Amino acid sequence: MEQPTPYGSWPSPIDAALAASHDGRPEYVGTVGDEVWWTEPRPAEGGRRALVRGRPDGGEESVLPAPWNVRTRVIEYGGRPWDGAAGPDGSTVVVFAHLPDQRLYAYDPDAGTPPRPLTPAPAPGGRQTGTLRWADPTLRLDTGEVWCVLEEFTGELPTDVRRLVAAVPLDGSAADDRTAVRELSGDRHRFVTGPRLSPDGRQVAWIGWDHPRMPWDGTELLLADVPATGAPGGPFERVRTVAGGPSEAVVQTDWAPDGSLLYVSDPGGWWQLNRLRPDASAPSGVAGPERLSPDVEEEFGGPLWKIGQRWFRPMDDGTIAVVHGKGATTLGVLDPATGRIADVAGPWTEWAPTLATRGTRVIGVAASPRSAYEIVELDTATGRARVVGAAHTDPVDPAYYPEPRARVFTGPGDREIHAHIHPPHHPAHHAPDGELPPYVVWAHGGPTSHAPLVLDLEIAYFTSRGIGVAEVNYGGSTGYGRAYRERLREQWGVVDVEDCAAVARALADEGTADPARLAIRGGSAGGWTSAASLTSTDVYACGTVIYPILDLSTWVEDGTHDFESRYLESLVGPVADVPERYRDRSPINHVDRITTPFLLLQGLDDVICPPVQCERFLARLAGRGVPHAYITFEGEGHGFRKADTMVRALEAELSLYAQTFGISRPDVPPLELTT
Repeated sequence: MEQPTPYGSWPSPIDAALAASHDGRPEYVGTVGDEVWWTEPRPAEGGRRALVRGRPDGGEESVLPAPWNVRTRVIEYGGRPWDGAAGPDGSTVVVFAHLPDQRLYAYDPDAGTPPRPLTPAPAPGGRQTGTLRWADPTLRLDTGEVWCVLEEFTGELPTDVRRLVAAVPLDGSAADDRTAVRELSGDRHRFVTGPRLSPDGRQVAWIGWDHPRMPWDGTELLLADVPATGAPGGPFERVRTVAGGPSEAVVQTDWAPDGSLLYVSDPGGWWQLNRLRPDASAPSGVAGPERLSPDVEEEFGGPLWKIGQRWFRPMDDGTIAVVHGKGATTLGVLDPATGRIADVAGPWTEWAPTLATRGTRVIGVAASPRSAYEIVELDTATGRARVVGAAHTDPVDPAYYPEPRARVFTGPGDREIHAHIHPPHHPAHHAPDGELPPYVVWAHGGPTSHAPLVLDLEIAYFTSRGIGVAEVNYGGSTGYGRAYRERLREQWGVVDVEDCAAVARALADEGTADPARLAIRGGSAGGWTSAASLTSTDVYACGTVIYPILDLSTWVEDGTHDFESRYLESLVGPVADVPERYRDRSPINHVDRITTPFLLLQGLDDVICPPVQCERFLARLAGRGVPHAYITFEGEGHGFRKADTMVRALEAELSLYAQTFGISRPDVPPLELTT
């Protein structure tokens, strides 16, 4: 029989170690022969990402033992780090980027020999100048090369960098000789994606963009000719722009089997799938565009935070596998001839931007509110979908999982605010009559991003103890069209803060949440929103601020990375035009307004939001009598990956809420708050 127990004090089998062990998700699926391969996180192995192969018999094995870490740091957020193929002699050829040295390696897992480097070692003495990074590789066994993105640092500042499409020889000749790397695209754009080769091998397409635009603002789809003479040939020829522009964001491109060029862009306000047909009479060599996706308000793409993300994949029969939806996503197969989409049947309600195809098979990564991300294969010949890798297994009784609801709230000016509400839930406990639960508002990172409605044991860690969670997809989030995400244009620190507060107040006003026990938490851009909320509203009793931006005026000067170094021009405005806006919105300039306890969590190796932001903020706060804790983690960057780190962070966060909300939690170490 259920026992009345105060909210927040319920016992739970979902402890911090369990939540940490299930953090992260599989990424970058691909096929090597008939096998499905992917990368997956290993929090217990120092946070490395393992390359995993799924055997045809259903088994799985790690391709490389620890400490091999298959992850690239291109644009710091990384991208697709590997590619593989079956050689003509039956051997397996795999190329991958290794995180510690960022070199590109070649490996045959069945040969019994270790990986061999294909690219030069890092610059000596820890210097940045001359450092090379690689992403989104494509094996070209016909020419004995890997075509990929090259990121090369030309100086010691984070913005001293160039990026281009390059070719790395598979014979290892570039391991000690940078000049053996062929530069294919030139310095036409500051940012590029990996190249996509046409079926006949005569043309190549990729995406490029420049500061100050971000890739969801405006990009260009580039088409070039591959030299017909010489093997492997020289740089690309006749490079031209065939789609996109300053206010149109092309986020993916690929080739159909008939030689048509497919791409996703948003000239109509939603990311849609389009086609350019070959046309020798046209100056660009293509005709169109022709829209392929149905005339509905749905997204067939998303924000390009990582190089090589894939929302669609062409299939051999001319159909196209697509990830699409509004707010949530599903996998479907689009028939370009009719515009109709056949969606996959199954329990999955969210599909990640990674797809692979082989024959009639489509492989993706999917999750639901009751299952974590897993590798799912759809056989389009039969319509049958099944899990083929990283299968979700319930580590505890699913009765402890939250039962979330997608809701739409009303914000200032009657604008819609999308959110996922996870009420407290426990199979054997309920609160005494009349008690309202505490709630924590979660502000996602980005901010041009989206919180998906999927099983997250970090959320279940709180809800199973009697603390509700509200994930807010505030104005500026993706998944709801360009107009929704551009609500944040020059309004960062305003719209996001207002929307989170509106959801919190609505939950309190309707009797869902205790108005005296509301908190806010977020990491990265969400950390900014959390800190800005504590300095500009009186809604929250406390907050958790994780690797945040706290001072807009010095964020770039503090050495943030190149990719986001001019992001603030769209989020806040050009600093030369609105310097007062940078001052007025920065939490560091309003520490006198903070009256509630807070927890600050920071990785010491973070190059995106450097620790100095937190250090200056705390120096300004000193002596003001505000209870707070500052916990730093060595060896952690932007996004915690190690199990020990995540355990410490979760338990500290729970202790903050327990102390602030008057909850007894003897099962977690008490967080020491200083003033």
